[in-house]
Amino acid sequence: MYKAVIGLEVHCELNTESKMFSGSKNTYSKVPNENISVIDLAFPGILPLPNKEAIRKALKLAMALNCEVPDIVKFDRKNYYYPDLPKGYQLTQMTKPFGRNGHLTINFNGEEKKCTIHQLHLEEDTANMDHYDGYSLLDYNRAGIPLVEIVTDPVFNDEKTVIEFLESLRSIIKYIDVSEASSDKGQLRVDVNISMMKETDTELGVRAEIKGINSFNSVKEIILYEMERQREILESGGQVKQETRRWVDDEKVTVSMREKVDAIDYKFYVEPNIPVVKLDKEFLDEIRKEIPALPYERELKYISLGVNSKDARTLVREKAISDFFESVLSLGGDAKDAANWMTTRLLGFMNTNNKTIEEVYLTPEMLVELINMVKSGKISSQQAKEVFASVLEEEKSPSEIVKEKGMEQISDPDLIRDIVNKVLDENPSQLETYKSGKTNIIGFFVGQVLKASGGKANPGVASKILNEEIVKR
Repeated sequence: MYKAVIGLEVHCELNTESKMFSGSKNTYSKVPNENISVIDLAFPGILPLPNKEAIRKALKLAMALNCEVPDIVKFDRKNYYYPDLPKGYQLTQMTKPFGRNGHLTINFNGEEKKCTIHQLHLEEDTANMDHYDGYSLLDYNRAGIPLVEIVTDPVFNDEKTVIEFLESLRSIIKYIDVSEASSDKGQLRVDVNISMMKETDTELGVRAEIKGINSFNSVKEIILYEMERQREILESGGQVKQETRRWVDDEKVTVSMREKVDAIDYKFYVEPNIPVVKLDKEFLDEIRKEIPALPYERELKYISLGVNSKDARTLVREKAISDFFESVLSLGGDAKDAANWMTTRLLGFMNTNNKTIEEVYLTPEMLVELINMVKSGKISSQQAKEVFASVLEEEKSPSEIVKEKGMEQISDPDLIRDIVNKVLDENPSQLETYKSGKTNIIGFFVGQVLKASGGKANPGVASKILNEEIVKR
């Protein structure tokens, strides 16, 4: 019986104003070679100037992933020739990466899993290449964009855990605002290293690397395909080749790009044109203070307040939604009620109307007001649904909607008792049915009371008084 062993290399472009070592704009563009300079194109005599904001954001991500961070900034040259690298070398970090020995804890199937991170380093991205029959085209817009690479240990054994890790990682990246992390724009790309080994083996199997995957769905498909491909090779007595492969999306297969017999010698050495800079404690402490409560921490908090795990996970998926919920809690709103309104009706409205949480009219104060109206008996839970929809559609506060539509619930026992007795007087045959033992028709009487009150009678109070008055008859 074979099991998969999977490690990841996640590449994330940082959302700075300019590129890593030049003043070129760091913006997504579909116009090829629009955001370039002589530095990006490696003209003779050019010198790199490190982007301080990129350094700050890389360190921030390293801290958010519980990494050990260095006390200096040092860049290295990674020497290799490829058309997407105009200098013939890449500025990266080998000797002093910004993060080492980190971890990200995920909740998978109700169990905590600590996914260890080998290292996190900052480098410059390469140009984008489009390959055609007989020629290739280069777009240097991407060349030089600050890129963080997060290298995990081989700690995954299936595609589901990998996807959970990637989704959690993307949430953290967006929570701390270091990247938009859009797969569609190529801002988040994944390399998957996968091998198969027997349950009884003590050494890892031969791995294949699949590079440059742009979507999490493709990551899932690739892992499933490679597990089966390698398993079939091993079970038939063959040997898996150590190689780099690529995913052919149309055919849903991986194909070999090049074999890897030995590790490539990149001839790393310290970049001579960028001086080593010391990171002082105050600078690092300042960055650490900017990190908000992260998704998993918030998820555990919400569960402790009585929110079910599914709703808690939904609420923390996007920071803006979680921040809205946090505001509701700070205003004294009931966590379970607020979570229910948000995960069902609010998110449903946003999805249907293609709106963000910032674009809807409802505020945390309004949601708390609505929840308290129900709790105090001012309106019924059924009326609250109508009020909620009206707030979003008519863009008025709950109190305005309730006042305009005359929806205040009647909870006065004397008023409801009068309505109850009238209903009982008008329905003698149903009353006899109830007295004969068919007490399940109490719902009929409650419905009639609500109808007679124009839907304003408090159902709980009406039910209680109905039982009292029926006993008297």
